[in-house]
Amino acid sequence: METNMMRQIQEMQRRAEELQKALAEMEVEGVAGGGLVGVLVNGLGDIKKVRIHDSLMKPEEKHVVEDLIVAAYADGKQKLETRRMQDAGFLGNLMKSFMPGSS
Repeated sequence: METNMMRQIQEMQRRAEELQKALAEMEVEGVAGGGLVGVLVNGLGDIKKVRIHDSLMKPEEKHVVEDLIVAAYADGKQKLETRRMQDAGFLGNLMKSFMPGSS
């Protein structure tokens, strides 16, 4: 009985590590200003890249660019949350597979 439980725990740990890796590799792009600014966000919520259209690279537009980066990041986080919710069904099924009586 303990051996079986240890195997299940090890399997859960392995799957949790795979999930962390999958989240780190998942990417969504948040956009603002009609696509003038983009922020690439991974599944862990980290900003991986910022893209700014050349037309915004003027000193007098600095405050606009700053605001658009924040807006693009917020858009990316919202898309990430939507994606996480879509994947929640997968996680629920994963957890059920470790419940007693499941096969």
